[in-house]
Amino acid sequence: MDFETKIDLIERNAVEIITDSELRSLVETNAKPRSYWGFESSGFMHIGLGLVCGSKIKDMVAAGFHFIIFLADWHSWINNKLGGKMENIRLCGEYFKECFTALGIESMEYLWAADLAQDISYWEKIVRIAKSASVQRIWRALPIMGREMDLSDVETAWLLYPSMQAADIFQMNLDVACAGIDQRKAHMLARDIAEKRHWRKPICIHTPLLMGLQGPSKSDKKLDEDSTLNLQITSKMAKSKPKTCIFVHDSPQDIKAKLKDAYCPAKQVTDNPVLEEAKYAIFPNTTEMTITRPAKYGGNVCFSNHAELEKEYRQGRIHPLDLKNAVADALIRILEPVRNHFKKHPERLERMRRIQITR
Repeated sequence: MDFETKIDLIERNAVEIITDSELRSLVETNAKPRSYWGFESSGFMHIGLGLVCGSKIKDMVAAGFHFIIFLADWHSWINNKLGGKMENIRLCGEYFKECFTALGIESMEYLWAADLAQDISYWEKIVRIAKSASVQRIWRALPIMGREMDLSDVETAWLLYPSMQAADIFQMNLDVACAGIDQRKAHMLARDIAEKRHWRKPICIHTPLLMGLQGPSKSDKKLDEDSTLNLQITSKMAKSKPKTCIFVHDSPQDIKAKLKDAYCPAKQVTDNPVLEEAKYAIFPNTTEMTITRPAKYGGNVCFSNHAELEKEYRQGRIHPLDLKNAVADALIRILEPVRNHFKKHPERLERMRRIQITR
């Protein structure tokens, strides 16, 4: 693979690269750079995680990266996920592994936060980071946990979280940190600390947050000072809202029903969750998407990229219902391996269903 093809693959569908020049230098000089994505074990896997994050992981592996999927069990425990019970959190992490494998995400390493926690040097890094950052800086980073900025009732353990997330990057000796754009504050903290302590500064690749099927969410929650990013975070697909969230093991009937009720204004290409799913979840995982319709409504039409689809939709040549049906059909096809896997190996999914899912 030539240099520019690698760069295009790494940067595909990213909303931010910090920085592009650092990334190019890394790819030019390092044949096997190290990268990661950290995931809280917090419930069922939806397509924002499985397909959006998953396709970027595939891109990074294809571009020659040693990639680590980091299962953040300690972080999930601190954040009170799955009732704050470590046995539930560990079960969820193993379930995540099964989902990723079924989605064809291979040739990477799995690592638990508990593996890092056994090393005293990890905790030393956490303390050094905490000594290099003000309380105000750490407080401003708490929204990376999904916590509001103006909370008055805060567990002391939560204040460890940003320093831990930064320490993860240094402890794993990473060149690149990948995450959704909602994790930006943690990455900026790591880059600032790296400058102060003369540690390796991580390059950051931020991906979009897939919008929930309800569309833009008008919420009073404050999860970022930037109003645009705050809207993205409050509107993102969330497992706590199952009717507006597509899980990777949803049945074809459920996928069709959820998309039928999705927010999808005619001719609107911004803040349209159905078009977002086509762009970020479908086209990175398939070569084409077909709109199936009777001849009197224009007949079938096939798209090989999102730009063509968006242009036709903006001009009103595709009806919202036809778009919803096409996206549903594509997702049903892409997610078939996951459904088949859990039909053959239902144990962990059934155990997950018995857990009380909490945010």
